[in-house]
This record gives sequence, C-alpha cells and structure tokens, in this order.
Amino acid sequence: MEPLNIGFALCGSFCTFSQVIPQLETLAAKGHNVYPIMSCNAFTLDTRFGKAADHIKRIEAACGKKIIATLPDAEPIGPKKLLDILIIEPCTGNTLAKLAAGIADTPVTLAAKSHLRNARPVLIAVSTNDALAGAAKNIGCLQNGKHFFFVPYRQDDSVGKPTSLVADFTRTEEAMLLALEGKQLQPILA
Repeated sequence: MEPLNIGFALCGSFCTFSQVIPQLETLAAKGHNVYPIMSCNAFTLDTRFGKAADHIKRIEAACGKKIIATLPDAEPIGPKKLLDILIIEPCTGNTLAKLAAGIADTPVTLAAKSHLRNARPVLIAVSTNDALAGAAKNIGCLQNGKHFFFVPYRQDDSVGKPTSLVADFTRTEEAMLLALEGKQLQPILA
C-alpha cells in the first residue's frame, strides 16, 4: 500500500489516550505520513490521565511533526489538499455537536471543515458519556452525512454509565481503509 497522508486529531477524552495514541503510533510506524492535530483542551490540560507535555512529546516523536494546535495552522489543510483522510480519535460529545452543527472554532473542527471541502473522508472514533443521550442526535446526523464514517463502537459500562459509548480503537486502521473506499465498516455496533 502507498503511504497515506493521514490527519489524526485528538479531542479531550483523556481516559482513552492510552488506547488512542498507540493507534497513531502504529499508523506512523507503517510508513504513513501522519499529521497530528489536537483540540485546545487536549493540547493544554494536565489530567489524572497524564500531562499534556508528555502526550505532546510522544505524539510528535511518533509522527516526526509538530502538532497542529491552532486555528491558523489547521485552516490550510483543505486548500493545500494535505490529507487523504482525517481521523478524529477520540471524538468527544462536544466535538460531535460542533461537527453536526457546522461549527469550526477549534483546531479539530476547523481541520474537519477545511478537509471536507475536498470531499474526502472523516473517520470518527466516538468516546463520550452522553452518546445515548444528548449526543445521540449528533451521531445520527453525522452517520447520515456525506463523507463521515465511524470506527465501530459499543457501550463501555452499561451499568455505571448507561448512555456512554466508546469506539473499538483497535479497528481504526480497518475502518480507515474502508472509509477511503467510501464504505462504512460493519457492524457499526461492536
């Protein structure tokens, strides 16, 4: 397979970073040209799941590129036709809502808007506690939208967090390859 130009955008579902960053590292290790992108919160906040500086260092080392973390840096993605695909992993409920409403006020949502102008795929790996509540309409809107694809997802704790969904991050590459063909990996409910 030819190396792909992949945008890999991380949002602030910090509890998933230990599962998500290895997916980014795997794609880069396979020779793909991975452009890392982070939401403002993902780029700046230290949490109980790690320090922002440590995540940044690991991501930039894997990709060999500085993280796109500002609106001016995200905007040229579309005009330059920089990416074959944009992966948003993890994608929070906040980012789902903004994408569904066409709001482009973060590096991740502006990267998506800019990338979509070229009618190229956006692959979403959802991770949000309100996916089967307030975010459900946004997931439905995007699943019905053109050029949006999803990494298969499941409830992660149906008893403790009954409205929460999380993507099966181990299926990112498989979902990406099908999205590049305009196909949704099935079954979408893992």
